[in-house]
Amino acid sequence: MRLAGKTVGFGIAGSHCSYEEVLPQIARLREEGATVVPVISETVRTTDTRFGTAEELRRRLMELTGFTPIDSIVDAEPTGQKKTFDAFVVAPCTGSTLARLANAITDSPVIMAAKGTLRNGRPIVIAVSSNDILSGNALNLAVLLMRKYVYFVPFGQDNPEVKPWSCVADFDLITDTVVAALEGRQLQPLLIERRRRPVR
Repeated sequence: MRLAGKTVGFGIAGSHCSYEEVLPQIARLREEGATVVPVISETVRTTDTRFGTAEELRRRLMELTGFTPIDSIVDAEPTGQKKTFDAFVVAPCTGSTLARLANAITDSPVIMAAKGTLRNGRPIVIAVSSNDILSGNALNLAVLLMRKYVYFVPFGQDNPEVKPWSCVADFDLITDTVVAALEGRQLQPLLIERRRRPVR
């Protein structure tokens, strides 16, 4: 029960192919004693894909956490004012979300909740899932690696032969990264050999 008494925000961005790996981590956080509150982006709230519908995802998040997902900037803003979250996870964190975080573009519920958490001097934990993190988003990655209170779930190239600029976090390490972040340290090693996800 390493997270007993802690409230963890769980922000979900639009890397739909990652959800089956990401969502079980909510249960692991809860097994460690955390209260988990989901926050979803506009894309997640409105987009149906071959991986499932937006409504199915919403329903699943409610079952996993016991909370209705926060899905608007208006509803996300008070989480910072009320110091709701002891830590805030962004998983999966797309390249677009990473760029917004790096450049303080607060145009989604996930970014608003992350911003509020940082404002309170509390950690955010980023689990990347991006096809361009070693190219177009490399600068944004570097900016966030240097930023105080920002921690990364260890990540690596998921398919370097086919997608040499793509990196994905090891989502199984989300809970350990949150625990480390609350202690003020980055879980190591940060760069890992990432197992290849099955082709879907």
